[in-house]
Amino acid sequence: MGLGVTGRAAVRYSLSCGAEVLVSDSRLEQRFLAEEGTLLAATAIAWEAGGHSYEFLHRADLLLVSPGVDLDLPLLQRLRADGVRIVGELAIAAGQIDVPVVAVTGTNGKTTVTTLIGEICRSAGKKVFVGGNIGTPLYEYLLDPAGYDMVVVELSSFQLESGGAFSPDVGLLLNITPDHLDRHLSMERYVQAKMQLFLHAKAETVVVINGDDPLCRLLPPGLPAVVNTFGKSEGCTARCADKRISLLVDNEQEEYCFEDLEGINDITLMNYAAAILAVRSLGCSHRTTEAGLRVFCPLPHRIEFVAEVNGVDYFNDSKATNTGAVIGALAQFEKNVILLAGGRDKGDDYRLLRESVAAGVKKMIVLGESAGLLRDALADIVDIQPAQSMADAVQIAAREAMPGDIVLLSPACASFDMFTSYGHRGNEFKKAVLALPSALGDKKMGEAA
Repeated sequence: MGLGVTGRAAVRYSLSCGAEVLVSDSRLEQRFLAEEGTLLAATAIAWEAGGHSYEFLHRADLLLVSPGVDLDLPLLQRLRADGVRIVGELAIAAGQIDVPVVAVTGTNGKTTVTTLIGEICRSAGKKVFVGGNIGTPLYEYLLDPAGYDMVVVELSSFQLESGGAFSPDVGLLLNITPDHLDRHLSMERYVQAKMQLFLHAKAETVVVINGDDPLCRLLPPGLPAVVNTFGKSEGCTARCADKRISLLVDNEQEEYCFEDLEGINDITLMNYAAAILAVRSLGCSHRTTEAGLRVFCPLPHRIEFVAEVNGVDYFNDSKATNTGAVIGALAQFEKNVILLAGGRDKGDDYRLLRESVAAGVKKMIVLGESAGLLRDALADIVDIQPAQSMADAVQIAAREAMPGDIVLLSPACASFDMFTSYGHRGNEFKKAVLALPSALGDKKMGEAA
């Protein structure tokens, strides 16, 4: 159900198992055939397009849903009541992976930590499959598992909801802040979805959670696993302070120092600490782990420095699609921030931004579908100006900014009202910044254009 990236991999895997495969997709038939005709012709599978029908889906014994499919749809409730088993790729993978599995979830930082763990383990000589929500479906591993020493997967709350009995060897929960409430409807249900990661943990499972986040501590009752924590708080297994991470391994203190590295902020340090706990539990040495952290190239669209133009620094944080990410980004700057925000609303409460905005934002520029919602939540504490496009927003910011100011794109919303992805949005921001007068002349070496 849903023939996107995950759905196409599900078709190939199901056929490899000898199953009779049916495909149901919501795209209009003409578009569906234009985009998926090659696969349909090569496999000769039965299909329907333009919506999902009970009559068609009821033919199935097992329904594999793509992550974007809401499990509470009345149609799925009816099919479930009629005995159709409904699962996602994690449930299919459960029990079928013979190498160590590391799973990373959380509201923010998942892709960075997943990528980081994969790169450190590769530098230690392991052949690593990296996939899941990061872009490569886990079905691809199931289709060709030969030669891999371990699996590292990024998991969304959507994937975990349909995860069945999936249980990783190492599970990481980075943080929980409001997100996807248009789908989950409440924070309680969102937290429950994240906790699915640990629901089937065993005594030997290594659990890594954010020790500073009270929601991360709401672990399933009677959890038998070993729990490690990271954060700034006293008692955390991996403690972050002053660009250093300290942890106790086998009764010996380990130190990781990053004082000499530029661009290390609190968010980076927390991500590093989570990754350290994961890779050390997998047998990577202290030296290999620290070396991997030092050469890691931060991913784009995450508090990414773009340019200095006329004494103003511009940062692209397009990946910040929820209030928690924006609060974290604003915490990295003391004050004098011009904040660009807005996009497609996901049910977040923008009033959660009030304290951070009041503390450091001198002006907000809003655009997209949620502009009115942001204005309603924040207009009494900060000057807010609307923009018609990303180029317009950047030009307004440039006119308003003074030397020493920060212009930060950190939207708190999804991108799909005006852009194809957060990456597209971030690239348009960077393009607009670099088009400002004297931008190219002031651009510093090493910045991503």
